[in-house]
Amino acid sequence: MRRMLACAAMSTSSKQEVGLSHVDEQGRARMVSVSEKPETLRTAKACGRVRLRQSTLALILSGGLPKGDVLQVARLAGIVAAKKTADLIPLCHPIRMTQVSVDFSPQEANRSDLGEDPEDAAIDIWATVTALDRTGVEMEALTAVSVAALTLYDMCKAKDRSMRITDIELVEKTGGRSGTYKKEGADVPAGDHKQM
Repeated sequence: MRRMLACAAMSTSSKQEVGLSHVDEQGRARMVSVSEKPETLRTAKACGRVRLRQSTLALILSGGLPKGDVLQVARLAGIVAAKKTADLIPLCHPIRMTQVSVDFSPQEANRSDLGEDPEDAAIDIWATVTALDRTGVEMEALTAVSVAALTLYDMCKAKDRSMRITDIELVEKTGGRSGTYKKEGADVPAGDHKQM
C-alpha cells in the first residue's frame, strides 16, 4: 500500500509539472472546462492498419465472407463509434460533429513494408471527423479507426485469427487555439490509398 501511495504521489507531481489538463491541483481526474473557448471549425484525420493474409483480403474484396460486406459494416461501426466517443472515453466532451468519414485502402501482398511473408497483406483505415465546437475531434477520429479495425477483425476472425491491428495514429488536426498539426515523420501506412 505504501508503494502504491508513493507511486501515486510521484505520478501526481510529474503530471502537475507537465501541466496535463485532465488533472487538477490535487492530482484528481477532471473534465476540463471549455466554456470560455470560442466555437471554431475543427477537423482531425487518423489512420490505422489491419494486417492480414492475402487470402483473407481476397475474400473481403470479393464479398466471400459469410458475415456479409465487411467494409460497409466496419465503416458504419467506425462512424457510430465516433459519435459515441464521449460515452467511451470518460473525460471527452460530447461534441457537435458535422461530418464523419471512414475509408479503406487495401494493400496487396508482396510489398516490402508489409513483411517478408508473401501472404502478408493489409487494409489501411482512414477516418476524418469535422465539428463546429469548442474542443477538438482527435479522439473521435482515433476511436473511429480503432472500432473500424476491431470490426474488421470480428468479421474475419473465423478465417484468419492471426490478423493484427497496428499503427493507429493522429495524422492531422486543424482548428482551435493550437491551430494546425501535421505529424512529421509519421508511420503513415504506405500505398496508393485508393479509398473504398
